[in-house]
Amino acid sequence: MHTVDDPVTRRAFLTIGGPGAIGLSLVQDAAAQVHVSKETVPRRPRYEHPEFDHESRIVTATIGRTTFASIYVPNGGKDFPAKVRFLDALGAFAAAAEQNGTVLVLMGDLNVAREERDVHPRLRKPEQIGQTPAERAQLERIIGHGLVDLSRKFQPDDELLFTWWAPWRSMRERNIGWRLDYVLAHRSLAEHAASCTVSREFGTSDHAPVTAVFDVEPPRATEDEEPAPPPRPTGPRQQSLF
Repeated sequence: MHTVDDPVTRRAFLTIGGPGAIGLSLVQDAAAQVHVSKETVPRRPRYEHPEFDHESRIVTATIGRTTFASIYVPNGGKDFPAKVRFLDALGAFAAAAEQNGTVLVLMGDLNVAREERDVHPRLRKPEQIGQTPAERAQLERIIGHGLVDLSRKFQPDDELLFTWWAPWRSMRERNIGWRLDYVLAHRSLAEHAASCTVSREFGTSDHAPVTAVFDVEPPRATEDEEPAPPPRPTGPRQQSLF
């Protein structure tokens, strides 16, 4: 089983077994979508947008006790307080999952560089949005709810591990970037992770896919899971990717 955060199409994929796939995708207009292979999961998983998501920035697929969430956190450049509120709500979401015994996987563009080393030395500005101590503290609180940063599990000492590069001055080719994209897996699942890699050479987006591979049997939907269509979020629609 493997997950792929693929911002080439603003998508995060979870692939279970060979051809079977669950795709949790964030498309270019930042509307969250979910695609599930019936060959892999014959019974429909439960799809949801959390109540705090008013811009279709997060969608979850729950299969049994496992919940996969595809996330696109606001950049914060146009409305920093909205980003703070979103990260706080995401932290509460992770806390509730931990309390309920849910095996949670958060993946996507979280728009926060977790540590100073997650930004190239030339680009480090502690006051810049995405690098501030307050945002990093929020991300640490989210991870603290039983989650493991799989990139750092497998590349704990890589000081040049980035997933986003500004689309100018050959920043990607020179690897002068930020690490903003994550696969955060519940510790019980992270124990079975076989790898987590960043494919800098792949795609035309300014982000790179992040791929996590797990040596586990796929989760199965239970008989009592609701086969109704996913609820549609209410509130203002997202007008910009930034």
